[in-house]
Amino acid sequence: MKQVEVQIMNQTYLLACPVDGEEALREAVAKVDAAMCRIRDAGKVKARDRIAVLAALNIAFDASQRDAAPAFRPSSFGTPEGADTAAAPALSAAAEEALRALVARIDDALAADDRLL
Repeated sequence: MKQVEVQIMNQTYLLACPVDGEEALREAVAKVDAAMCRIRDAGKVKARDRIAVLAALNIAFDASQRDAAPAFRPSSFGTPEGADTAAAPALSAAAEEALRALVARIDDALAADDRLL
């Protein structure tokens, strides 16, 4: 195993990866960093752990949609209302409500954590 130093949202992490896996790890780090920075820069979410959860949801959803016929591809669940989402087709009312409910549940679960920033 090889130790690789990376940065996500200006915080340094030392990660282990197989010797031949550094390029794939760095690509994954770049995706996570970009997703987290987009959510942070949107301004509605400040806590690093909430940003991480929303970024993980975005990345997991995008990955699951690659194999399925994409009904829509959200640019970010964490974007504030009124943000430019013209690149992504509109959600059905039921899907949008389900996503809002999921984000609300995550917020409620994380609100009890006394270590939030």
